[in-house]
Amino acid sequence: MSGQSPFKRPESVLVLVCTRAGEVLLMERTRPHGFWQSVTGSLEWGETAAAAARRELYEETGLRAGGRLLDLHAGETFPIVPPWRARYAPSAHVNREHWFVFIIPTRRSIHINPSEHRQYRWLSAVQAATRATSWTNRKILRRWSGLRG
Repeated sequence: MSGQSPFKRPESVLVLVCTRAGEVLLMERTRPHGFWQSVTGSLEWGETAAAAARRELYEETGLRAGGRLLDLHAGETFPIVPPWRARYAPSAHVNREHWFVFIIPTRRSIHINPSEHRQYRWLSAVQAATRATSWTNRKILRRWSGLRG
């Protein structure tokens, strides 16, 4: 699907993976060290947000969403930070993030992509909201779990 532009599309997905009991999956990125997050990734050119969410979920965890992916029809827009500017067209200054939730019955073993993530943890929603590094990840965790703050 890429090939339409040499630049990265300034649109992404965040997929919150959780169990029916309310446990949340967080993964630590390989870089920067200590950066914990849910499943995330950029949309490819011509790809829908739902298709990107399914693709990223599988690439980062080995989980297949099937029809069980919940589109929250919400998200955030945030500035593209200087370390990543060169990946985007000069006219792109913000990224639009789309939020999804994937609920599974119980914890599963996760097959992380070692080029992207170092480790994963199943955490309570409160623990996940405390550990998540990005403010958008903390916001979706609080929204989904009913946490305040």
